[in-house]
Amino acid sequence: MQKYFLSAAARIMGDSSHPSVRGIVRFFQREDGVLVEAQVTGLPRTETGFFAFHIHEGANCDGDDFSNSGGHFNPGKKAHPNHAGDLPPLLADHGKAYMKVLTGRFHVGEVIGKTVIIHAEPDDFHTQPSGNAGMKIACGVIQRTGNRR
Repeated sequence: MQKYFLSAAARIMGDSSHPSVRGIVRFFQREDGVLVEAQVTGLPRTETGFFAFHIHEGANCDGDDFSNSGGHFNPGKKAHPNHAGDLPPLLADHGKAYMKVLTGRFHVGEVIGKTVIIHAEPDDFHTQPSGNAGMKIACGVIQRTGNRR
């Protein structure tokens, strides 16, 4: 049985143009990495249904277009898409998306106090520095939720 250690979560809220976007992103530190689980509703219909999904270095979701969320979380100064905060895109169906991924790019303790961002466009995985992901349409601050077994 996998042991869980430090955990955190971010409540996602859409911007004024996307007020129906809501969700939660959970982070569980495991022995083999961090399990990231995202559940989001109210995403707009797009041609592809894909939305770039990243951890950003800022500490809050204030400012026009979530400008205080900063750029991608990238303590290793790597090129996109190898930032620690680069996550797989969300795929929405009828405005709903669910994603779960295990990553070794960071520890939960490193992202507490950072922000999670959903962008309006899919990530192209090569344009620097952020994958041509478009505007920030939803944001949440990652907060510690406790320890789990």
